[in-house]
Amino acid sequence: MGTSVSGRSASGPLEGVRVADFSRVLAGPYASMMLADFGADVIKVESPAGDDTRSWTPPVDEHGVGTYFSSVNRNKRSVVCDLRTDEGLARAKEIALHADVIIENFRPGVMKKFGLDYETLQRSDLIYCSITGFGSTAGAHLPGYDLLVQAVGGLMSVTGSLDSEPSKVGVALVDVVTGQNAALGILAALRHRDATGQGQRIDVNLLSSLLAGLVNQASSTLATGESPQRMGNAHPSIAPYETLRTADGPLAVAVGTDRQFAALVRVLGVPALASDSRFETNTQRVANRDSLKALLEEQLAKRSAAEWAAELSREGVPAGKVNSIVEALQLAEELGLDPAVEMNDDDGARTSHQVANPIHLSETPASYRRLPPLLGEHNDATFAALTTTISGK
Repeated sequence: MGTSVSGRSASGPLEGVRVADFSRVLAGPYASMMLADFGADVIKVESPAGDDTRSWTPPVDEHGVGTYFSSVNRNKRSVVCDLRTDEGLARAKEIALHADVIIENFRPGVMKKFGLDYETLQRSDLIYCSITGFGSTAGAHLPGYDLLVQAVGGLMSVTGSLDSEPSKVGVALVDVVTGQNAALGILAALRHRDATGQGQRIDVNLLSSLLAGLVNQASSTLATGESPQRMGNAHPSIAPYETLRTADGPLAVAVGTDRQFAALVRVLGVPALASDSRFETNTQRVANRDSLKALLEEQLAKRSAAEWAAELSREGVPAGKVNSIVEALQLAEELGLDPAVEMNDDDGARTSHQVANPIHLSETPASYRRLPPLLGEHNDATFAALTTTISGK
């Protein structure tokens, strides 16, 4: 599945931008990988122990590399700098002083202790992105773990069914959203620097990213003063917009218009429901969602989820079976979306299977140049070039 790629030569809209990445785990590395995919030269500065996720195993790939680390660290060079030693700190400062962008997600105050903070580096053209869990003021001491933020940030309160306990999302979604926000902030700052020559500081945090990502749930809370409740897979404002039982498993039905609803009940063999006074409009369907669900599931029980999904889709009704991730990747492949790439190093000794960058640019597409690096893999070449390639920038 996917496209096989190898080699390190590539151009992109961010070619010539050097990123010193002092971040680890997920939000920061995700942001720097997005920049690297579009041509930025990302130097991943790691401690002697390496990024925490190097040891977050299993699972591992065929070479024993943790898949968590690999998922967000392609296209980067890895160097080891022990900031507790004079030599390591000096090397880190040299990298930082000649970078266009710095990304870090240490606890507030740690980079300042090492003289690697925005103010100490004193460069007017520097773009400096700090990622924290809860900001750098009253929440500076709080640990920024995705599960914790999902809990205290309200996401778990609306995830799960009403009779279940609050549940986290199946991936560290807050980290991912925060990483996207960081990358967007960096791109905006680069655009400003192109126009003015002036760099700036960027602060993003997990809690604010989550609250913004709650979109309609947060806006309804602000408007009404009431917190939404868990509704399982149902939607607070649309019906039917949830999973419904079929003969062999759940079917996701996402009806957003009266026309789609009419098509749905026609396919199910109960067209009269479209003119039923309980279901004629979305507002009425939301008010009577329980009775509507029972009537729909009575019909859906006659066939499989796959059969219903195929027929409903042909009639313009948004519907699909609940896929596994394997099936989801297969679907994307069938749709011609090229969801995965197989990366190979120069001699073919190592490979890495990666989910492709989801952003498709017609003229300057993402490229896949470097496998997720081994710890310190680029020490010799990078440190040898400090006085030439980097300082000659």
